[in-house]
Amino acid sequence: MTTSTMTTSPTTTSVLITLDSMRHANTGLYTYGHSLGREFVRQAGDQFRLAAYTYPEQQGVLGPEIDYVRNSRLDRWFFRGGAGFDVVHFADQYCRFGPARVKGKSVMTIHDLNQLHERTPGYKLERFMRRMGVKIAGVDRIVTISQFVAADVERHFPQARGKTSVIYNGADVTRAPDGHRPQQVPDAPFLFTIGMVCPKKNFHVLVPLLKNNAKKLVIAGIIKEDYKDLILRDAQELGVADRVMITGPISEHDKAWYYANCEAFVFPSLAEGFGLPVIEAMHHGKPVFLSTHTSLPEIGGDAAYYFDNFDPAAMIDVLERGMLDFAATGGPERVRAHASQFTWEKAAAAYLALFRSLAAA
Repeated sequence: MTTSTMTTSPTTTSVLITLDSMRHANTGLYTYGHSLGREFVRQAGDQFRLAAYTYPEQQGVLGPEIDYVRNSRLDRWFFRGGAGFDVVHFADQYCRFGPARVKGKSVMTIHDLNQLHERTPGYKLERFMRRMGVKIAGVDRIVTISQFVAADVERHFPQARGKTSVIYNGADVTRAPDGHRPQQVPDAPFLFTIGMVCPKKNFHVLVPLLKNNAKKLVIAGIIKEDYKDLILRDAQELGVADRVMITGPISEHDKAWYYANCEAFVFPSLAEGFGLPVIEAMHHGKPVFLSTHTSLPEIGGDAAYYFDNFDPAAMIDVLERGMLDFAATGGPERVRAHASQFTWEKAAAAYLALFRSLAAA
């Protein structure tokens, strides 16, 4: 069904949600779009008429209750599919068309400005910031997924001031079916981490945590081969290469199994807008060890433990002390309580209220 068939009553707010960054399932943007979109559909009732802008392979991803607008190469220049909507929600900052193509009101969610915190070459950073500035100036409202990102945005883009809100992500509470086991099962106690296996995730600093013990390290996620090779070289030099498992992308059931069975979740990332795995691990009652970079202290709060630096001896000390503290202070109950603050139900309700108020303005 296309938007030309869409009919709404005077009391119905019509919303188009862009989900064109959901092409790869093992990414944070896919999880965000799928989980938040499903909750939009559940809560919309007769007050909202929803449609999703997708690539053909994602049509139907949020169920049959809503319409779907198919991505076209022409949308960069002339977006006919946007006609007739009260609000267009750019669900991330990478949408293939921008606010200049929208006739109604618009909201853009900015997940991060990680390019500022990575070693992005100057010309690429300049181009990114220029394009981002145009989008921010063109939309009616900005949503960020953490206070850290909001501060980043307003510091570098003054045009965002006065129209920025923070709506935290939720996190799905998942459990593997009884009897489920991943293809790669560690045969010893293990530490777990997940994310794109690339330099900004900083996974190589975890390898020394295997020194002088029998633990294994499981790293899951889409692999950048050069960075995988670096991790394995470090492991070889330390004599622990046989205890580092880099699985590649995994299923949701596999992910839930690793969360449930690991000794601890370790996440030394250098650049995060939110950090969904932090809350997912806490839902499983696991101790969580994070870097102090970007949004992670905001999301982990007092429930997590932090690597203040990446010196191997200091990291080992944080891990050992943290594990003892977690066991002695009711850690599982504490982290589950912290994680319960972040729900897709609350996130979707906040977005829908924003859409409604914007359409009525």
